Amino acid sequence: MTLFGTDGVRGVANKDLTPELAYRLGRAGADVLAKATTRPTIAVGRDTRISGDMLQAALTAGLCSVGAKVINLGILPTPALAYLTKALAATAGVMISASHNHYSDNGIKFFAGNGYKLPDALELEIEKLVLAEADNLPRPTADRIGQVTDQIEAIELYLDSLHRTVNNAAGIKVVVDCANGAASSVAPRLLESLGLQVYPIFNMPDGVNINAGCGSTHPEALCHAVVEKGADLGLAFDGDADRVLAVDANGNLVDGDQILVAYALDLQQHQKLAGNTVVVTVMSNLGLFQALEKAGIKAKKTKVGDRYVLEEMLHSKAVLGGEQSGHIISLEHNTTGDGLLTGLQLIRIMASSSRSLAELAAQMTKFPQVLVNVPVKDKTKALSDPELMAALARAEQILGSQGRLLVRPSGTESLLRIMAEGPDQAQLERLVGGIAEAAKRL
Repeated sequence: MTLFGTDGVRGVANKDLTPELAYRLGRAGADVLAKATTRPTIAVGRDTRISGDMLQAALTAGLCSVGAKVINLGILPTPALAYLTKALAATAGVMISASHNHYSDNGIKFFAGNGYKLPDALELEIEKLVLAEADNLPRPTADRIGQVTDQIEAIELYLDSLHRTVNNAAGIKVVVDCANGAASSVAPRLLESLGLQVYPIFNMPDGVNINAGCGSTHPEALCHAVVEKGADLGLAFDGDADRVLAVDANGNLVDGDQILVAYALDLQQHQKLAGNTVVVTVMSNLGLFQALEKAGIKAKKTKVGDRYVLEEMLHSKAVLGGEQSGHIISLEHNTTGDGLLTGLQLIRIMASSSRSLAELAAQMTKFPQVLVNVPVKDKTKALSDPELMAALARAEQILGSQGRLLVRPSGTESLLRIMAEGPDQAQLERLVGGIAEAAKRL
C-alpha cells in the first residue's frame, strides 16, 4: 500500500483519508521530522473544505500525543503555510488541502522547517511508521503532552512579504476568482492594499463550494467577468492558492506557460534569471520552448509535478520554474508554488513595462493542444493495455514529426491524462478522442 502521491496523502475525506489515518500521520510525521529536537513545534493550516475541521482535529491530536507543540494557523494558502513554517522557526509544517480537487477530497502534505516539501525518502519513512502493525512511538505524559497555540494573525507576515515585491501597481483593475478557497479573504485584501481596483468573485466559501465551477480549473466565469467589468486582467486561484491562471482584458485565458515566459523575460531583462535557465515539465507547450530559445534562455524539462520541478531547480540552481497549470515557483521569494506571488509579479511586470497582459502573453505563440482526462480504476494496468498502446501508436504515426502525444497517469487522482499537440486542432481532437475511447473501454 502506498500513501504518498506526488503531492502528499490524498483521498476521499472520511473514506480514504480518515481521522484515524490523519492521527497516525500526525504521530509518525512529528516523530520523523523532529529527530533533532525533544520538543518539536509543528505549524498546521488548512483550506476551506468541510472535512478540514475533522482532519485537523485528528492530525493535531496525533502531533500532541508525541509531545509536539502545535501552531494553529487556521485557513490560509499552502504557500503561506510554507513561508510561515520557516518564518516562525517551526520544526515542520503540515497543510490540510486537496488543492484543485473536488470538495469531497482532502489531503495532508508535510513541509520541512526550511519551508520545502519533503523529499521522497522522508515521506517513505513516515509511511512505514503509519503502516506498521505496532505503534511504538513515544507517548509522553503530564506536562510533556503537546499543546496548541492559535496564531491566526501570523498570516500578516506572509502578506507583508508579498507586499514588498511590488512597488507601483495602483489603479490597475483586476477581477479575482478566489475559488471559494484559501485565497477568499487574503487575496482581495492584499491587492486592495496595493492600490488596485479589485472585484472579487467566488470568495464566499461554505465548505462544499471550493473549486465548484470556479477557480483555475473552471475560469469561464472569470473570463466573462473581466470583460463585463472592463478590467485590465483577471486572476484565478485554485483551492489552496498555490497556482494561478490569468485572463487578459479581452477575456482570453493566459496559462502558466505564457506567464512563465513573461516572468522569465522580465527576470532576464533585469539580470535576475540565474543561469539563464527556466525549469518546466513535459506538458509545457512547444511555443514556450520556442519563445525561450529565441531569447537565449535554457529550458530544462522534468516529469509533471511541482516537486520534480523544484528538485531540478535546486539541482541546477535555477530561480524560476513551473507548470502549464499555473503552479509557478519563484525561489527568490518562496519555497513552493505561490499563486498570490505569481499574480502580483504579473501585475508588477504590466505596471513597470506599461504593457497589457495580452501583449505580454503574445511573447509566446501557443501551439494547439488537446488534453482529455479519462477515469480509470488502475492507472498502472491501463498504461500497459495492448488496445490502448495500439491506439496510441496509430495516433503517433498519423501525427508524425509535426507534433507530439503524451499519455500519463495523474499523480493525485485515478485518471489517465491524454495530451496531443500540433498545428491542426481538429486533427488533435480526433486523435485524442480515439485514444480516450480505447482508455474508457478499460
